[in-house]
Amino acid sequence: GSHSYVKQIGCRKQLTNEGSCKTLHSYVIFYAAEPKLKFISRFLTVNHFRNGGITMQNVSSDAKPAVHGVNIRFLTVTALFIALTYVFTAFINLRLPIAANGGLIHLGNVPLFLCAILFGKKSGAIAGGVGMALFDLLSGWTAWAPFTLLIVGLMGFTVGALTEKHYGFRRLLPALFLAAVIKVVGYYLAEVILFGSWLTPVASIPGNLIQVGAAAVLVLPIAAPLRKAVASYV
Repeated sequence: GSHSYVKQIGCRKQLTNEGSCKTLHSYVIFYAAEPKLKFISRFLTVNHFRNGGITMQNVSSDAKPAVHGVNIRFLTVTALFIALTYVFTAFINLRLPIAANGGLIHLGNVPLFLCAILFGKKSGAIAGGVGMALFDLLSGWTAWAPFTLLIVGLMGFTVGALTEKHYGFRRLLPALFLAAVIKVVGYYLAEVILFGSWLTPVASIPGNLIQVGAAAVLVLPIAAPLRKAVASYV
């Protein structure tokens, strides 16, 4: 049958006062039966080499499954939030009667913001941009899709970049405010390009502000508990 084995591929060592070698950072690859799947695990201060023996102490592992160098958790989370963003945009929305050129209030920004806050700027950018652009492509708003991909992707990246390492209201509120600015300015310029008017896009500004405002009201109370839950799980 197939077997698995362990190979140490790199470490940083430091001699102790006793003359033994202490591994500070050791990277280990676990090769499983499936050749396309490998688990890369990082152990911090775990190996103590003494007289040829090896002991394991204070093992701390953040095993990350990878397929051809791509993190499976990243793919799974991003795909899930792409789907959630599409669903929240497609099925929880309201068309604004005052904005004939595209005013649509939806809750797609809720999963977009949560993804960026919980899993960082890359997942936030991809999930938001692709999820809402997919809605545009499948719902007769095809001309908007390239603009949505760029604008909403930038919103997700911005929120994630400001909150992924240092979370708190002092970070989150400015992040959501910048997301609102990006949305309003981005879609205003998009409508200028699409309709050739500097005045017509003004009618869509209230809807865009309501979108971000409603998402912020829903996200603010639940972001911190969800962030703690995710941190304890992973």
